[in-house]
Amino acid sequence: MHVPDGFLDAPTSLGTAVVAGGGVAFALVRASRRELDDRTAPLAGLVAVFVFAAQMVNFPVGAGTSGHLIGAALAAALVGPATATLCLTVVLAVQAFLFADGGVTALGTNLLLMSVLAVWVGYGVTRVFLAVLPRRPGSVPFAAAAGALVSVPAAALAFVGLYALGGAAPIPLGALVTAMGAWHVVIGVGEAAITFLAVSSIIAARPDLVHAARGRLPVLELRTPEPVA
Repeated sequence: MHVPDGFLDAPTSLGTAVVAGGGVAFALVRASRRELDDRTAPLAGLVAVFVFAAQMVNFPVGAGTSGHLIGAALAAALVGPATATLCLTVVLAVQAFLFADGGVTALGTNLLLMSVLAVWVGYGVTRVFLAVLPRRPGSVPFAAAAGALVSVPAAALAFVGLYALGGAAPIPLGALVTAMGAWHVVIGVGEAAITFLAVSSIIAARPDLVHAARGRLPVLELRTPEPVA
């Protein structure tokens, strides 16, 4: 999914950078006001580390592109969409500048596709499923897995749209659609399974740390002890 330098022309790359910058700025304000606190900040760091490790495993999918897990829906379910956007932004920036994974001139494109689009699409799908599933913590892993399943091909097809708009590499659009669309559906299935297992494990141990589980935890009633006769 990491877009290298030279795949998109300069105007398209600049446009994606501007949109991604606005998305990250919005996420920074929202996360500081509504999501980050003393409990979620350490989890956000762990999420960023996990996503970084997962995204470093790349494999070719054809037409000069490669695929890997994104972790966007998982991060959004655990720490909230705004904080997830910030986590993936840090991951992608470190990968681009220190590991040459994704082009520096294409950083805005990668941020838009993975830290903005994949996160918010995945979280949106998660919320839709949470609205129809039973209102209990056990529903969260299923909803998060659905978000992961949709977010990966959504980001891949969004890249195809950008390439159709301003592609600069000598790759036929039809071949790119086949490579990105078909393979990233498969990747989405794998990411859904990983997301389900990860969220299930955390729900079982510390459901209070899972952002998507808020409002679904049992409320303990405090009763005034009756006086002894």
